[in-house]
Amino acid sequence: MSGILDSFGRSINYLRISVTDRCNLRCIYCMPPEGVPQISHSEILSYEEIRAIVQAAAELGINKIRLTGGEPLVRVELPELIRMLSRIEGIEELSLTTNGVLLKEYALELKQAGLTRVNVSLDTLKPDKFRYVTRLGKLEAVLGGIEGAREAGFEPVKINTVVMRGINDDEVLDFARMTSKDGWHIRFIELMPFKDVAEFVPSIELRKQISLLGKLEPCPDFRGITGNGPAMYYRLAGARGTIGFISPLTETAFCSRCNRMRLTPDGKLRPCLLGEDEIDLKVPLRNNASIGELKRLILKAVASKPARHHLGEGNIRLVNRKMSQIGG
Repeated sequence: MSGILDSFGRSINYLRISVTDRCNLRCIYCMPPEGVPQISHSEILSYEEIRAIVQAAAELGINKIRLTGGEPLVRVELPELIRMLSRIEGIEELSLTTNGVLLKEYALELKQAGLTRVNVSLDTLKPDKFRYVTRLGKLEAVLGGIEGAREAGFEPVKINTVVMRGINDDEVLDFARMTSKDGWHIRFIELMPFKDVAEFVPSIELRKQISLLGKLEPCPDFRGITGNGPAMYYRLAGARGTIGFISPLTETAFCSRCNRMRLTPDGKLRPCLLGEDEIDLKVPLRNNASIGELKRLILKAVASKPARHHLGEGNIRLVNRKMSQIGG
């Protein structure tokens, strides 16, 4: 079995790597209008340093890598990093989460470099609302990026939608219909409880709403598209696409399926998105740490992974960084 067993018997086989804290949008649940203080270029991991960490992780059993940000496509020569990582033995899946603004421009190059999957964050299908939620950018650029990714051969292209009451919860059925109309693979995500953003919408409420379109059929392994990640997948009868629900706030067993770690742009390995613990890999790297030493630190991080988060206890001050700095 691939992966590293943590203290609770979970197999950790997935590493999310934030390659930059910079972004070309300012989504209301991710960062303030003015952005956040940027990490200096010298403090960001180099591509060679990222490759060394992934090499060590792969030797331990990590076989899935996802590149995130910020917005990963604003980092210069990202396809070169993808080429480097795609050559590491043991890495079976190399994916990317993007806001889609630059995806049309880079989709084919990313595919040729060895990227296997793409997720696009998209919270609305209405241009005016897109401007409100993201504060920048144009909806048509993202829609063009989704189409460009499909033309480049990425399948599936998953769409991540954070549902916010009073902002975009009136579009849930529109997104669900896209799974039948255009074969989209939608994943509805419960909003983390950040202050002064919006109220989250429980996944059970979304499922009830979508059932107005027809019965939702569970599909835990639909054509190899769904897997053992955080989403619970369904589909409408006859739909080519799927509907996933990511429910960190309301699903009691959510953390029991966690298979991931997160690496920040400045080289901190986080066992849990919503915890404060971090293990520094950058300083050891820059002090010529061996692959063996990196593996020891990764194992230490896995061993410190908590059983669960504590959002259900009403604690909303859990994260000491903005999401753009973690790659959540």
